[in-house]
Amino acid sequence: MSVFEDLKHTTEKTSDIGERYVRASHQYFRLKVFQQLTISLSMAAKVLVVGTLLFGGLVFLSIAGAIELGNALNSYSLGFLMVGLIYLVIALICYLLRKKFNAFIIKKVGLKFFN
Repeated sequence: MSVFEDLKHTTEKTSDIGERYVRASHQYFRLKVFQQLTISLSMAAKVLVVGTLLFGGLVFLSIAGAIELGNALNSYSLGFLMVGLIYLVIALICYLLRKKFNAFIIKKVGLKFFN
């Protein structure tokens, strides 16, 4: 009977160790998800705030630049047209470099996500 009792004791001990491992793994994954969620939300909030302020500043700078170009060219419509064309050129350059942007973003997010 001693062999069966030792086997039963070993099985119970193994079962307890397995249950502790599952609980610890579950807690670890919950903490990891919480960490990734908070990092993502804080990054999104920062991008939203900074992006909004930059966009507002860019609008005012664009209007001021277009007015000054219009004064220099004696035509406000030409000034606004030139500013619009500058934005189209910048947009075209960004479109052509989109694969590099994707690679950069994947590299940065991948480092934070998988650590």
